[in-house]
Amino acid sequence: MIPRRALMGRALLGGAATLVASPAAAQKYYPMGTKQQALSFKGVGGVTLKGTLLLPTISELQKVPGVVLHPGSGPSDRDGNNALVPVKIDLLKLIAELLADNGIASLRYDKRGVAASGQQTPTSLDGQERFFAWDNYVGDVMAAHAELLRHDEIKPYATALLGHSEGGLLSLAAAAAMGKRAPYAVVIAGTPGRPLIDIVREQIARGLPQLSAEAERVMKATLATGHVPDDTAAELRLVFPAYGGPFFRGALTFDPAQAVLAFDSPCLLLHGGADAQIVPMAEIQPLVDALARRDKPGEVLVAAGVSHNLKPVTNATDPGFVGPIAPAIRDKLASWLRHVLGA
Repeated sequence: MIPRRALMGRALLGGAATLVASPAAAQKYYPMGTKQQALSFKGVGGVTLKGTLLLPTISELQKVPGVVLHPGSGPSDRDGNNALVPVKIDLLKLIAELLADNGIASLRYDKRGVAASGQQTPTSLDGQERFFAWDNYVGDVMAAHAELLRHDEIKPYATALLGHSEGGLLSLAAAAAMGKRAPYAVVIAGTPGRPLIDIVREQIARGLPQLSAEAERVMKATLATGHVPDDTAAELRLVFPAYGGPFFRGALTFDPAQAVLAFDSPCLLLHGGADAQIVPMAEIQPLVDALARRDKPGEVLVAAGVSHNLKPVTNATDPGFVGPIAPAIRDKLASWLRHVLGA
């Protein structure tokens, strides 16, 4: 989750109840096919965001629940693919198809500045700083939910947010900002439970220890001024791009464990036991603890042998980018959403 462009592009973000589940076979709930609609809607500041609405065909006969899907960090698109990763991950596309098979619609979209939503990116540094601000991303999640509700096929009282990695943080931030108007459920996958500043600090210490002191200086200056320092070491420019100040000023100090206490919707946390980016349980425990403290306790599944991208891993060096969603994750997600949304 560190990245915007490289740590932005290497999905660094990568989650208290149930640890590890047996992969029971999932049965399609509505094996009736799907229909897909291309759409566009306005995000914060009037930015046009492009997306896909995937509906189960049962929606032609009755209203169905709906879920907004949000991808992880860096140039990750509506399908969950990252331009800096040379293989197709397709995580959000696979999730959308899973939901449709279970009678649940989904809206997934390209983030501002990415893929089909990338045409309006400003060219000036000041413009880019404003464009990529953390609050804009949070507002875009809320705008996507409003767009979902605009479609007649959707039950307005049975919607959810689902975010992967950094998208989980943004979904939590959006739900917290919406308060009593939050969607009925929230799913966060591969999402850390501690502020990003701690995660970034430890990821750099693990992967680039010689740059730890410089990263600390850059983060301190960014938080103080709202701008990434001009003299940031070249080796860290992929982690802290020049335009990233307003984004990091919001993101670095956002506390997901506190955010989950700010809304009362049912919440499911999914995490891979083999996640090498957001390491269980050390980096997710505060979120697990916060979910247990809620009036409506959250549910947690940490599935053994599963990667950050919720795919099975075959060995210690397998990044878990390709292939189907791990059965344990797939089955829990489908059954939990069917239950809480009434699909």
